[in-house]
Amino acid sequence: MGAERTAASASPAGGPTVSVAIVRARYNPYGGAERFVQRALGALAARGVDVTVIARRWPALREGGAPPPVRFERVDPFYAGSLWRDWSFARAVRARLALRHDALVQSHERIPGVAVYRAGDGVHAEYLAQRCRALPAWRAALVRASPYHAYVCAAERAMFTHPALRAVICNSEMVRGEIRSRFGVPPERLHLIRNGVDLERFRPPAAAERAAARDALGLPEGAPAFAFVGSGFERKGLAGALRGLARCARPDARLVVAGADKHASRYAALASRLGIAQRVRWLGGVDDVRPALWAADALVLPTLYDPFPNAALEALACGRAVLTSTKSGAAELIEPGANGEVADALDVPGIAAALERLAGAADDAARVECARASVATLSLDALAGELIALYRALIESAAP
Repeated sequence: MGAERTAASASPAGGPTVSVAIVRARYNPYGGAERFVQRALGALAARGVDVTVIARRWPALREGGAPPPVRFERVDPFYAGSLWRDWSFARAVRARLALRHDALVQSHERIPGVAVYRAGDGVHAEYLAQRCRALPAWRAALVRASPYHAYVCAAERAMFTHPALRAVICNSEMVRGEIRSRFGVPPERLHLIRNGVDLERFRPPAAAERAAARDALGLPEGAPAFAFVGSGFERKGLAGALRGLARCARPDARLVVAGADKHASRYAALASRLGIAQRVRWLGGVDDVRPALWAADALVLPTLYDPFPNAALEALACGRAVLTSTKSGAAELIEPGANGEVADALDVPGIAAALERLAGAADDAARVECARASVATLSLDALAGELIALYRALIESAAP
């Protein structure tokens, strides 16, 4: 299931084409992992990599072939329940890969036996530890006793200790350290390749663009505004953001929430209990997050656990400061007081104080420039170059 061959055709760069199968089970149009894959696909295709996506569903690619060289192969076995869903997909993918002859297989799912794993979801055991920190004791006990979480942790350990694993793509130093300490993966197999961002699309707005974005969202003139961007509100820390807003010393501050969650009504109810319902704007899932970022002074994302949130990259590229947590890989890019703030996800007073410090940050030219500069090297072209260099190194070092 690892390195077997390269395609015979030539790439636009003049060398042999690299054929890569990318495995991702589920598609969420507002999910960060999917946005990463979509961006990586486009960048890799432009560099002559022959890519096939293997997934249950991938609506953004036309089944039967998106514009070459990207293809889509559906693997969608029957299931009932989340544990069976993940187990059946992993089993079916292994069977499908046995019939293919890709130079490399890069999985975004925990499937033992793949050659390359992108740890975009981080370490599940670490996520559980952080999640349980925020739960009442009885709920934390239920989470720890969950057969599904037990399965994911077992699959994760089996994958990281499998002899076929040749490389792990880590999108933050935080994740690289967690994998090494928990599973003993040799450091030479742990490759730091941060997410990329479209630096042309995500850019600081002109004054008129910012004014138009604020008007469209109904934000009062002069009122501080913060954006929360992400799906999966519990993990992303929306409760902490709402509580921080309620304690913020700026009673005119607003929060714009862009993201989808099946329990969104619970968070709307929390905003009502905190007395800030009129200060929160709920956008739901959006295809374009730029207006929310352009209208805001800063992104607030006090996530319980996030290997490397794309929203933070997009906000920084737009010149927006970022407030994130100590268990977010994006914290590695933050210089407190310059391009953002870092607080513990459960430290509500700390979040509130950080919001106060970030009020008006979008109107500070030096802070806008600092935020933009912190992601200047993380272009999509740079991402593609790093991935291709890793692929070629793995293929060239493979045994015949």
